[in-house]
Amino acid sequence: MLLADFGADIYKLESPAGGDMARGWGPPFAGEYASYFLGLNRGKRGVAIDLKNTAGLQLCLNLIDRMDVLIENFRPGSMDRLGLGYEALHARNPRLVYCSISGYGQTGPSRDEAAMDLIVECSSGFMSITGTESGEQVRSGYAVADINAGMHSAIGILLALRARDMTGEGQYVDVAMQDSMISAMSSNYLTYLGSNKVPAPLGASFATVVPYTVFSAQDRAFSIAVGSEKLWASFCKAIERPDLTQHPEFATNPLRVKNRPALEKLLAALFIQRPMNDWVDCLRAAGIPCSPVLNFAEVTADPQATVRDMFPVIHHAAAGPHRITGTPIKLSQTPGSPGDAAPLLGENTVSVLAELLSLDHETIGGLLRAGVIAQPES
Repeated sequence: MLLADFGADIYKLESPAGGDMARGWGPPFAGEYASYFLGLNRGKRGVAIDLKNTAGLQLCLNLIDRMDVLIENFRPGSMDRLGLGYEALHARNPRLVYCSISGYGQTGPSRDEAAMDLIVECSSGFMSITGTESGEQVRSGYAVADINAGMHSAIGILLALRARDMTGEGQYVDVAMQDSMISAMSSNYLTYLGSNKVPAPLGASFATVVPYTVFSAQDRAFSIAVGSEKLWASFCKAIERPDLTQHPEFATNPLRVKNRPALEKLLAALFIQRPMNDWVDCLRAAGIPCSPVLNFAEVTADPQATVRDMFPVIHHAAAGPHRITGTPIKLSQTPGSPGDAAPLLGENTVSVLAELLSLDHETIGGLLRAGVIAQPES
């Protein structure tokens, strides 16, 4: 999705027999199309080829000969069994950057284990630190392991393409969901490696900075993050408790970390006395990072998100107009945009085969009749 937003030609290869399972991941649906699928597959060209058919496999190989990048997320070994493994394709197309995304990577004792987001949230240690202080452990509110792996893959692909600019040769990009999560939790793991103390869930709090959590005001919750001694002095002045800067238990961040429960209890009793807007207004005026805990309806209506074009509307031929998430990277000279709507199953099969492989109408018609390829019903 990110690469497509910035102009890459993305060909989404699916089976004619139903396509990507995410097409049905709803509700909600826009017509018969899952909103989840529509959002993540915008800007891609849909190609439906049966890889279990010899003719279909050959079509796929011929297309790969024309590609810069291949991305796959089957279990390790699956692409080799199809005849589409890295070594075989590198021999055909030495410039190809081949990216494999899997739960645990292409090496190691866990290589062949099945994985989905929830599973890797557990196997990476993420869930052990996510939850309430009472000990309840919960999954992330979004598919954090999936998304981390996708972002690391995009980075790996760009690195490999940059290397290819210099060497003329592609390479293999091996991205594991577990590796991506461990890397994303570097600060957490470095705290453990430095102390040898196994961390536990802290709710909304942070292990090495205090105060850094969510508090309840008179009407609703809001967060604060006091990340330096300068901010601590400004914070104490803003809440009209300048005495806390000299308090023997709270004067420095190490002391505040040590005495976190006492300080959070003191602040909780203070914040509950006034409405959230009062606190946020005075804290922002003092330069303290803070925010109300917004829900999705509030974020989609937020003027900041609107100015940043983070919820644009695009039009799908069958599903009609629908909102999606926008492009998070803003480039000054080559800005990205969501592009076209997500493809119908096989929507671009015929045009892609004609354009890239120069297949004529008669040949394509024969492939359609044989069920080797598919296109949407007219």
